[in-house]
Amino acid sequence: MKTEKINVRGINFDNVTLAEAAVLLGEHIENGEGMMGVYTPNAEIVQLCIEKNEYYELINSAELIVPDGIGVIKAAKILGTPMKERVPGVELGEKMIEYCAKNGHKVYFLGGKPGVASLAAENMAKKYPGLEIVGTGDGYFKKEGEESRRVIDEILSSEAELLFVCLGVPVQEKWIFENRNRLSEKVKVCMALGGSLDVYSGNVKRAPVFFRKTGLEWLYRFIKQPSRVGRMMKLPKFLIGTYGEKMKRK
Repeated sequence: MKTEKINVRGINFDNVTLAEAAVLLGEHIENGEGMMGVYTPNAEIVQLCIEKNEYYELINSAELIVPDGIGVIKAAKILGTPMKERVPGVELGEKMIEYCAKNGHKVYFLGGKPGVASLAAENMAKKYPGLEIVGTGDGYFKKEGEESRRVIDEILSSEAELLFVCLGVPVQEKWIFENRNRLSEKVKVCMALGGSLDVYSGNVKRAPVFFRKTGLEWLYRFIKQPSRVGRMMKLPKFLIGTYGEKMKRK
């Protein structure tokens, strides 16, 4: 499946639905060559790239880039290049877990605080019978040098085909970017999924369906964690800048 690319403030998003993205990744696990990297930027991450241009190359290096936040969807519409829908990374990740359980593919969870990945593995194995999680590891390792090489050796020896890297932005993307040649020796799909393992483990609850369907998941997070106000301010800044970009294009 060839995807349409839509540039939103310098990031080349794939214009796919959640279901289409899952089909693409499943096809690659079955028949693809090399490793497919998957990044899920939201408005905050795009704004990070705008403010620190060196991150553009990092984020745009993935083979599949989907819009995790409603801010990106709104920006695409403002710029006259609407996208099909928001594709939350946590949901795409779970769809791939389900796919691997049904089709006999091996999965590895990397990231989170000690114990989070193993608890997430336990929960997902209960939810999806037949799921083979061949390894877990926390995110508390040096991202270069001997410690990093040891983590990669463990992943490769597990023969995992689907790898979740949940180290937070931009650490996870940088680590994948720098190690993709070695990872691709075995891994077919590598997903950078931030706090997804916290959700799968049950340590973090997602917003209720109402907030998710109305594009207000950000508001729910703010209500639950008022300390996020600094991060939340990036969304209006991003949208104001997008209107400015629209005017420039005219």
